[in-house]
Amino acid sequence: MPTTDAPQRDLPGAWAQALYGPSGFYRQAAGPAGHFATSAQGLPGVDELLADLVAAVAAAHHLEQIIEIGCGRGELLNLLRERAPHLRLLGVDVVPRPSSLAPGIDWLVSPGAERLPEQLTDLRGALVFAHEWLDVVPCDIAVRTDAGFRLLGVDADGDLVPDRPLDEAQDAWRRAHWPDGEVVEIGLRRDAAYRDLRSRLSDGLMVCVDYAHTADDRPDDGTFVGYRAGAVCAPRFDGSTDLTAHVAMDSLGADRLLRQHEVASELLDRPVRPEHASAGTDPSGYVAALRARAAWTALTAPGGLGDFRWSFERVAPVTSSDAAS
Repeated sequence: MPTTDAPQRDLPGAWAQALYGPSGFYRQAAGPAGHFATSAQGLPGVDELLADLVAAVAAAHHLEQIIEIGCGRGELLNLLRERAPHLRLLGVDVVPRPSSLAPGIDWLVSPGAERLPEQLTDLRGALVFAHEWLDVVPCDIAVRTDAGFRLLGVDADGDLVPDRPLDEAQDAWRRAHWPDGEVVEIGLRRDAAYRDLRSRLSDGLMVCVDYAHTADDRPDDGTFVGYRAGAVCAPRFDGSTDLTAHVAMDSLGADRLLRQHEVASELLDRPVRPEHASAGTDPSGYVAALRARAAWTALTAPGGLGDFRWSFERVAPVTSSDAAS
């Protein structure tokens, strides 16, 4: 890929504007659900099972508040209100409080990307849950050229072109975490976003769930892609397209990394396959059991949703003895 001397837009800046600017993708009325399905919305039964799993994580850590970062239009929070009404719930996203949000769920408007509301601080007794948030925190992307690695910029036509060399910190991150790739999505901005969110939690658990990879399975050619109207497409920077890149989850510094199927197996009972004979004696129960089994299969499928990475980090309150030491 040749380099160019023409002026370029900074890729993370163009990416952030395309998603979170005044006409950005995530500010549009349809919201993400108008373009694609996730575990949290658009997949009947899977969304309910995810809500049960998140509630089970909170229960396992004796937490009674859930704060969801990048929560779309509050689809998962609404399900949590139905299925675990004892929990206190707070949603954080770039749009004003949706009219579809159930009563009793609190809401904060976020600036978008890695920037968080100033009011989101000193969180105690909370599960901070970020589902598919870090993959849409814009990052620098570097490509190997004959002249060494160059950061990608965005030209006047919206195409990606090699631009500046990496700075010292960017190259140090590449060497430490992704030394062999031809295209490297540099995780410094995601790592910083993660640390910022963690710093706002004084007592509780932080969980990030995302498309991700670790040093054991880094892709050689990167993962940056667009999504529009339910289909993968070339990245576009005009607000019409979701822009996402998988997360180098092992660079975040979390305590524990698991795949989604491992978390589900650890905390929830696997639905049993119903006996076919029960279709005649209890048809509604038979259909419900089939639906539950299908949702479990979808949420935990290898090569699909089951391979999502979950990062866990427990944050304990600072005691007087900790402060003294």
